[in-house]
Amino acid sequence: MFDWMRQRRSAAGTEPGSLATPITDSPTTHAAGGLDVVRRLSRSVSTLGRDAAEVRGVLEDTQRIVEAQGQAMQALSGQLSEVQRAQGHIGDSTRQTREAVERARGALAGVGAEVGGIVQTLREVSDAAGEITQIALQTRLVAFNASVEAKRAGEAGRGFGVVADAVKDLAGKVEASSKSIIGRVAALDARVDNFSRELISSSDGGGAGKSNSSIHAAFADVERDVGLISASAEQSRATTASLNERAAELEAEVRQAVQGLATAFAVSDKFLRLSEELIEQIAESGVEVEDTPFIRGAQQAAGEIGALLEQALGEGRIRTEQLFDERYQPIAGSNPAQHLAPFNELADRLFPAVQERMLQLSDKVVFCIAVDRNGYVSTHNRRYCQPQRPGDLVWNTANSRYRRIFNDRTGLASARNQRPFLLQTYRRDMGGGKFVLLKEASAPIVVNGRHWGGLRLAFNF
Repeated sequence: MFDWMRQRRSAAGTEPGSLATPITDSPTTHAAGGLDVVRRLSRSVSTLGRDAAEVRGVLEDTQRIVEAQGQAMQALSGQLSEVQRAQGHIGDSTRQTREAVERARGALAGVGAEVGGIVQTLREVSDAAGEITQIALQTRLVAFNASVEAKRAGEAGRGFGVVADAVKDLAGKVEASSKSIIGRVAALDARVDNFSRELISSSDGGGAGKSNSSIHAAFADVERDVGLISASAEQSRATTASLNERAAELEAEVRQAVQGLATAFAVSDKFLRLSEELIEQIAESGVEVEDTPFIRGAQQAAGEIGALLEQALGEGRIRTEQLFDERYQPIAGSNPAQHLAPFNELADRLFPAVQERMLQLSDKVVFCIAVDRNGYVSTHNRRYCQPQRPGDLVWNTANSRYRRIFNDRTGLASARNQRPFLLQTYRRDMGGGKFVLLKEASAPIVVNGRHWGGLRLAFNF
């Protein structure tokens, strides 16, 4: 790169008619110019990294929204399918209702025929009662004549006359009873006959002269309402089917958008990582760039934390298995979730002295924390170690960041990095939809030759 720049400057200085002053080809000039170019390149790459992080963050937000839309579309498709099934049940029920009405009509026809038989039987009863009345009348006449003849016979016919009078009285009672039966049967016959005609009218399906049947009207109302329900269900089914088709199309489009976003996300990650690697390579070259003080600070703090942990182990203040224990215990009711670890008390005593001092490195430093290899923050900077407020997720996310596991891309990369240092650019979630764009230098924390975690030093651009 530098040879190409020298050739461009040399060409510019020797071009005919050029007013530029030739560049002296001295090692000192080239070295100073080269360092200046590297620093400018570092700033440009840093800006590229910031832009890449912004793009990645926007893509991440969009991806969350699209994924939520995809889940909503899936839920909608499921609900529409349930609606269609319910509409199918309605259609089946209306068909069954119509069939039941037809069966009821048939049953009524049978009942009408039976009632007609009852009417005929009642008429036969009336006829029989009429015959009894005639017989009783004739019996009364015969008994009357016998009574008259007995009176004429005098004393000899007295016993016969008593019998004749008794027969006459009995015949009168039979006649009165028969007439009462005839009257009641006539009234019942009229009622049953009307009921029979109404049933027959209903079973015939109505028509001219039969519209006054209440049973027929009831059946007609049922059939009409069932028809309306069936038509509405069919219309709703057709509408739902159309919506389901559209929902399926939208779901496919959302899936396609998710795939496109995933591709864009991967590309943005490559750009971001490329910018980070370029910065790392420039820093490794020994050239002082804007990030160098933060890299050195992270490495120094990591070494101090490692030494403090080694000393604690040596003095028996904690056992090795406790320090490297990864069985975190959830804190009930915490939101965001917080966890306890066996080394919390030790970290609370040792880490603040180093972490708080590193905040004074520059006014750009946002935080300095030691994390284990899973991104678990036992002790954060004091300003972020506020007790959680029940039910206040936004405040907790921004102010209560200790005892938490940050296992996102940046957090895990910093926690598990074992190279001399790692530079990353990312958006920090502050809760409530607020994000802060940061750059972070991290260095591994090693305890007695064993990788424990990383020291994360985040700073503003």
